[in-house]
Amino acid sequence: MQNLLQTIEQKEVRSDHPAFRVGDTIRVHFRIKEGEKERVQVFEGVCIAHRRGGVKASIVVRKVSFAQGVERIFPLSSPRIEKIEIAQAGEVRRAKLYYLRDLRGKKARIRERKDFSEAGAKA
Repeated sequence: MQNLLQTIEQKEVRSDHPAFRVGDTIRVHFRIKEGEKERVQVFEGVCIAHRRGGVKASIVVRKVSFAQGVERIFPLSSPRIEKIEIAQAGEVRRAKLYYLRDLRGKKARIRERKDFSEAGAKA
């Protein structure tokens, strides 16, 4: 029974996302439905959490919009995600960046990772 579940889950796991880490600023192109029409909405923010686990994997992306913090949870295996782009690589020392919720302005900045290059991120 367990092997059957694992084989079914392995078929559903998406591997077309780039290798990003917590602390990176990413752009998630997400397909949303409004009435009869569908459009792609881009959500850009800092990845503050990455929950791994095959089909159940998800990320939490946080951005500040009109001085209000907005967080969104994206399941990584969702067919509604068109693509994920890395805008900037951040260097952090934590696995979860929930402390950013309490910080404002310059204190909420994340240092840029030096070993990151645009050519390496797209490959």
